Parts: sequence; structure tokens; C-alpha cells
Amino acid sequence: MSIFEQGLSRSEVNHIPLSPLSFIERSAAVHPNRPAVIHGSIRRTWAETYTRCRRLASALAGRGIGKGDTVAVMLPNIPQMLEAHFGVPMIGAVLNTLNVRLDAEAIAFMLQHGEAKVLIADREYQEVIHAAIGMLDHPPLLIDVDDPEYGEGLPISDLEYEALLAEGDPAFAWQWPDDEWQAISLNYTSGTTGNPKGVVYHHRGAYLNALGNQMVWAMGNHPVYLWTLPMFHCNGWCYPWTVTALAGAHVFLRRVDPQKILTLIHEHRVTHLCGAPIVLNALVNMPDSAKAAIDHPVHAMVAGAAPPAKVIGAVEEMGIKVTHVYGLTEVYGPVTVCAWHEEWDELPLDERARIKARQGVRYPTLEGVMVADPQTLEPVPRDGDTIGEIFMRGNTVMKGYLKNPSATAEAFEGGWFHTGDLAVWHPDGYVEIKDRLKDIVISGGENISTIEVEGVLYRHHGVLEAAVVARPDEKWGETPCAFVTLKAGHERTSEAEIIAFCREHLAGFKIPRRVVFSELPKTSTGKIQKYVLRDRARAL
Repeated sequence: MSIFEQGLSRSEVNHIPLSPLSFIERSAAVHPNRPAVIHGSIRRTWAETYTRCRRLASALAGRGIGKGDTVAVMLPNIPQMLEAHFGVPMIGAVLNTLNVRLDAEAIAFMLQHGEAKVLIADREYQEVIHAAIGMLDHPPLLIDVDDPEYGEGLPISDLEYEALLAEGDPAFAWQWPDDEWQAISLNYTSGTTGNPKGVVYHHRGAYLNALGNQMVWAMGNHPVYLWTLPMFHCNGWCYPWTVTALAGAHVFLRRVDPQKILTLIHEHRVTHLCGAPIVLNALVNMPDSAKAAIDHPVHAMVAGAAPPAKVIGAVEEMGIKVTHVYGLTEVYGPVTVCAWHEEWDELPLDERARIKARQGVRYPTLEGVMVADPQTLEPVPRDGDTIGEIFMRGNTVMKGYLKNPSATAEAFEGGWFHTGDLAVWHPDGYVEIKDRLKDIVISGGENISTIEVEGVLYRHHGVLEAAVVARPDEKWGETPCAFVTLKAGHERTSEAEIIAFCREHLAGFKIPRRVVFSELPKTSTGKIQKYVLRDRARAL
């Protein structure tokens, strides 16, 4: 036995399970009077918010909810959603945030699969909630949320949220998790093929990723955070816990509206916001008079594919600094960041944008990232050219898929989490995604990155949005097919013009053979639904 093990044992004095629940307790104690919640005319301090979370926990416990029970919520970005992120796990229950754009059948599946005992839902979703509940043999307890910023809709149940809170004890002695491996939340994947999979997070991972967000973004104390990102998506990338840890202010936005975003940024001096590139694109396309509202530094975290160079340049001109991150539902949201080097600031815009297109390096709170051969797990050369799959491992990888051991085993095969994203590894260790494994176009034996082709399309002055998918071809097997949404005033742009533009910037085999002008189908988080476009392309 080592001398460092003799008489030195782990106890409650020197070892406590990590949990983001500690964040709200500290912020309420240290900064009780600082603003925590801003929603329409509602203003609440950290002391008031902590009390409401404890009331929620107490009321749920009084209704028989406890450790290991699932509490589902179907809420937009409103204060009740923040309270659920603390009140539900305070009694050892598991928070299941539902995508507000889902249909009744999908909601019913998730409620049944996750064995939800309670469903807290906003009145806006009354119709779809009742349809889903009608499909269940054992429906959960329904709690109605009446948001004054909505002011419409019929009650979902006789039990209203504020009445539920009135049942609770404001001094409720909530319980720390017995084990940091204990489940804290359940998030369902989009389920584009078959039923969605339930991704289980634990307290340790939520705690660490919340801190990782602050470390890579250097948010500082008391950020003013605008909720442009759906809070149901990967638990808002863990930012309900991050902003709370920093005693920041949560500025709520019920639905994405570029004018409302600019107004709130100006009115509340917003410092940080997150979202898909589509959010920034919407801001860039606002009138100059509206964009002038940003008169102080604002930081935007963008996930997935980086915005095109033209959008990044326009965003920077507005006074918004972009940080590019990457992650998946299975890893608590973002876990890699294009960590910026000061010397890159001196580069031309196009070069800066090219670097920012990289998904970057791991968060300090993720232990491993590699690009490797999907079959052998042998790392690919760091040459910026050889394509492999991104693999991850560490404390911010999910516990696994709920009730699906075979899918979990497949995802974790070889001791790494298989992301399904194809990328190259640059000599400096930065990862750059080239495509999803299922999205890459293989034409005549050549791999074509749809992201590369989309990047060229976005450079055309008339293109607002673009997406490229594979279309079956008798000769080549597959060829690229582009779906394009045009900017206002550019409706006369033709398919031939777009193809000619691509010919100036791409190798011949990468040029789209077809260009379809249409609105692009999107998920609630702003991601383009390529599986829908693939079906359309096959039907052309």
C-alpha cells in the first residue's frame, strides 16, 4: 500500500458528488439581490429564483415524485424552464425536456418510453399535448403553465404551475445526489429514422460541461445571457447551469424574432447568446437602422457548420464576436471549440473565416477527441486532407441510451463514442468537419463534402440559405443536388447562374447537377433537415 493511502480515506468531508445544483445555492447566497430572470415585465433576483426552485422541488415531492422519476416539460424559453432545471433534480428526479415542435405521436412515444410521472406544459401546446396524452394508458400528472408573454390558449389542466409552487416549502431541504453518476436529465435525439433514442445525462457531466462553457468562452462574472437557443436542446447546451454558476442574468426569448433579439440586446445590454448560424444570418439581414442597436460588445456562440465568410464579416461589423463550437446531444451539447489565437486577428476576413470553420479542439472538460478510421479506430494523419470519423471519450459523454443497450454498445464500440461526423485533422490538432457520415456524396468513387459546396453557394450574392444532398445518378452513382433559398430582390436568379457560379469555384465533379429553389425544412434548433431534402432529390 502506498504511503498516500495509509490512513487517508474518502469521506463526506473531502469528497462530495459533483452536481450543478450547487451553483444556484451559491449564487443565491453570494448574490441574492442580483438580477437572475428577465422576461417581459417579470424581474426576479437570485434569492427569489432559488426560493421558487425549492418550492417546485417540495411541491413535486409532496405529489409523490422522487429519485429516478421522470418529469417531462414542454416549454419555450421562459423562467419556468430554468426553474425545472434545478427544482426537478433537487429531489433526485430526472428532467426530460421535450422539443416544442414535435407532433403528438412523437410526444406520446417519449412520455411512455421515459415513463414520465409529470408533464409541465405551456398553454401554447395544449392541443398537441392533449392529443399525445390521449394515446397513453397511464398519462402523467399535467401541470398548466400560463405565461403572461403568451396570454393565449386554453388551460392544459386544472393544476396551474403557480398553484403548484404555492404547495411547496420555500425552505425545502433538497437532497444532494447520492452519486454524481446519478441521472439528471433525459434528452431525445431527433429520430430521423425509426424511434428517437433517449440520451441520459448525469450530474457529473452536467457540472463539468457547464464549467467548460465558461472556460472556453471566458464569460466572466454576471454575464447577461439572451436565450436565443432552445432550452430544450441538450438542456440549452448546459447554459441554464453555466449562467447560474456565474450569477448572470437569464434574458428569456419565447420565440426567435430578429427584431426582438436586437431590441433585447440593446435594452438589457446583453453580453452573450448562442444558436445556429441561421440566427446570425437573420440578424445580418435586418435593416441597418435595426442593427445599429448593438452599441456594445456582444459574443455569439455558434454550433455545427460555421457561418460563411460573408456572414461572419457582416456579423463582426455589427459588433458581435463569433465563437465556433461543436458537439452532439450525446455529449451534453458543445464539447469542442475553435480556440482562437490572437495572431489570427490580423488575417484577412476570408482567412479568418476559413479558420473559424474548424470545429477545433476539445473543451478542457472533455478528455479525448480524435479523427480516426471508422473501422479500425486508427487515427488518421494530421494532414488536413485525410478524412476520418470524429471520436470522443470523457466525463461529458452520456451515460448511454435509455432502454437501448445494443445502440449504446454500438455507439461506444472500441472504447470511444462514435459521432458519425466525418472530418480532417489539421497539423495543429484542430478538427474540421467535412460531412456527416450519412450526408457525404460519393460520386464516381470520389467523396464530395456537402459543406464545401454549401460554402461556395453562400458566397453567391443572391443566396440566403443553401443545403446540398446526394441525388441518385445512373452513371456516377450520386451527384450533388443543391437546395437554395434566395434573398429578397434576387428572385430572378436562375439555376444556370448558380451552376455557373459554382463552376468558377469548384472542381467539375463537385458542381451541383441540379439546383432547386425553395424554403429549407428545419428542426426547431435551426438545423436543416437533410433527410427531407434527400427524399425530394430522389423524387426529381
